[in-house]
Amino acid sequence: MHQESSPYKQLRDRITGRAYPPGALLIPATVGVELGVSRTPVREALHRLEYEGLVVQASRGYRVRERTGEELLEIYDARIALESAVAFSAATRRSEIDLARLSRMFDDALATTDPETALGLHRTWHHALREAAHNGTIGELMDRLDAQMAPFEADRVRAPDNLALIEIEHREILAAVVAGEAERARTAMIAHQVRTRDLRIAAMAAR
Repeated sequence: MHQESSPYKQLRDRITGRAYPPGALLIPATVGVELGVSRTPVREALHRLEYEGLVVQASRGYRVRERTGEELLEIYDARIALESAVAFSAATRRSEIDLARLSRMFDDALATTDPETALGLHRTWHHALREAAHNGTIGELMDRLDAQMAPFEADRVRAPDNLALIEIEHREILAAVVAGEAERARTAMIAHQVRTRDLRIAAMAAR
C-alpha cells in the first residue's frame, strides 16, 4: 500500500503521464517540495528511474530522457517481439479464469459508447493477456518498455477508425487464445503491433 504513494510511484506516473515531459529538468529539492517529501527519497526514486531508462543525470539533477526516432523504433520492435511471445504463451498457458476475464473485458470494451473509455479497456485487456501468459519476466520487461514509450505517445492513435481496427485485431487474438492456437495468436499479435507502431511513428513524425 505504501508503494502506491511513494516518491518513485508519483514521479514515474508524472513522467509517463507527461506532466514532466521529455527534457524537463528535475531538481531533487524542487521535486521534493512538489511531492511533500525530503530530497533523500526523491534522489533514491530518480536513481531508480534512471536505471529504468526514464531519466538521465544532468548538472543540477536529472532530466526526463529524450529519445531519437531510432531509439523509439528500437523500443517498438522490442515490444512487438515480447507482445508476440505473450500471445503465444497465453494460448498455451491460459486458464479458464484467464479466458473468462479476457472475454469479459473485451465485451466491456465493445459495449462502451465512449471511445476514450473503450481505448482504456483495450489497454487493460493487453495487461490481462500478459497475466494469462503466466511469464513474470516478460511482464516486467513489458512494463518497463511501456513506461519508456509513454511520454512519446501521440494522440492520433485515439482516432475512431483506429479503435475499430483495434476491436477487429483484439477479437482475432482472443479467438486464437481461446482456441489454444499459439502460432495464430502470435501472428495476429505481430500484425496488430506492427500496424499500431506504424500509426504512432507517423503521428510523432507529423508533430
